[in-house]
Amino acid sequence: MRLLVLRITLGVIAAFQIGFGALFLFAPAVYPAAVGLDAVPAWAPWMFAMFSARAFGFGVGMILAMRDPFRYRSWIAVMVGVQAIDWVATIVAVVQGSLTVAQVSTAGFMPVIFIVVLILAFPRTQQSDSDQRARASAAVSR
Repeated sequence: MRLLVLRITLGVIAAFQIGFGALFLFAPAVYPAAVGLDAVPAWAPWMFAMFSARAFGFGVGMILAMRDPFRYRSWIAVMVGVQAIDWVATIVAVVQGSLTVAQVSTAGFMPVIFIVVLILAFPRTQQSDSDQRARASAAVSR
């Protein structure tokens, strides 16, 4: 059950990463306008495109980890750090008054949920799915 919850969570994180990566790459002014922020400065699409590349990479990492959590544990650990930075940056922006709770939307609480689930369901020392298949295949071929 714990592994199923982990895989579902990794899939949701992958969807967030890939979805926001696509949004900020192909329509960088849409989200800021939707939450009532000032118009995106002319240089912002460049920064958003660079963010998008990283978001796509993290999304792929989450898909790899979803398929084989034991083998790709490092991706899961890195995502805990990413979510912690996201959440701290979000809270700082809200506390400083540069953003409202409504503007930050799910960034105000989803990172905490992701962190808790990723830590509680983190794969321990068990072998990866691919390692188990390889050993089973080797045992059969003997």
